[in-house]
Amino acid sequence: MAENEGKEEEKKFSIWDLPDVPMGKLPPHLELQRTRVVCNVDAPIHTESIQYSGAYASMGVDNSLRLDHFSNNFRVEVVRLTKEDMEFDMIGIDAAIANAFRRILIAEVPTMAIEKVLIANNTSIVQDEVLSHRLGLIPISADPRLFEYMSENDQPNEKNTIVFKLHVCCKKGGKRFTVKSNELKWLPQGSEFVKDSRSATSSSNSKPETYTSFTCGQDSLPDFSNNAPGPKYLDIIIAVLGPGQEIELEAHAVKGIGKTHAKWSPVGTAWYRMLPEVVLLKEVEDDVAEELKRRCPVNVFDIEDIGNGKKRATVARPRDCTLCRECIRGGEEWEKRVALHRVKDHFIFTIESTGALPPEVLFTEAVKILEDKCERVITDLT
Repeated sequence: MAENEGKEEEKKFSIWDLPDVPMGKLPPHLELQRTRVVCNVDAPIHTESIQYSGAYASMGVDNSLRLDHFSNNFRVEVVRLTKEDMEFDMIGIDAAIANAFRRILIAEVPTMAIEKVLIANNTSIVQDEVLSHRLGLIPISADPRLFEYMSENDQPNEKNTIVFKLHVCCKKGGKRFTVKSNELKWLPQGSEFVKDSRSATSSSNSKPETYTSFTCGQDSLPDFSNNAPGPKYLDIIIAVLGPGQEIELEAHAVKGIGKTHAKWSPVGTAWYRMLPEVVLLKEVEDDVAEELKRRCPVNVFDIEDIGNGKKRATVARPRDCTLCRECIRGGEEWEKRVALHRVKDHFIFTIESTGALPPEVLFTEAVKILEDKCERVITDLT
């Protein structure tokens, strides 16, 4: 009889009755593994993202990606915004999507850049090819959304081409002359260089054929009346001319993307890092607190006075942590005092614009491009 009662008690026992495995909630060590990268002295661990929806099904936790959960938890918080760069937090997002934004910013957001250079005269020591390459890398301040892409069969016109002229010379007997990007002058009427070959039927009174086919001047368009296109930075050195040397050329800028050539990339760099998390596992006081503060090269820790002549270390600036791990080097006792983590779904994103477009515009354009990609995938699947 007693044996039967013992068997009934064994049958009634369930793993969900254990206090450390509550229904619908992961135990702390698994939650840490799922949401954090743990940075040990030798190497980080738990770096992978657990994507399988049924990974924690036995514990009553749904690990699937749900649209409502994403909509409620995803947010963007701008930390710093200037004319040249932007820092913001992307919270509640997977690393794959954050990396998609980075790749789109580098390679798929269009800008205007010099693609064709017509050289009439170049007696400087800079070869034509090198001179053209240097011109192509000068950031052009012009909104690419106002222009169309130009294919091989299209004629250069006011809707797809911006023309600049560069004509400088150094007088004989004079000092060396530094040619900078401010010498590039916008030609709103298009090319001024006349083509060598003219049709035999053209009359002497007809307009000479140039390398562009502008139907109207770009300065007559409202978008350019108060915002003339030109180099973003006027002090970029193009060449240095000696006495008697001269450069005369036309530079034609067209719309393109960084995937074709780096000169069309709108960012100097776009990068992200996971949010650092610095945790004090126990109270760090007095001389040990001072030592901990000295160990950190970026001044993450502060010392606070807790009275009675005692001091305690606090984590004041965890965002500045570079995870150099100096605070946990030096023995096991330091690893028991400080823990270093990275939050897997919190990314600190930085955009450094080349100047062609403001950084906030670059981000919104990247969002639109990603949205178009998603719509194309959905269309192909349906």
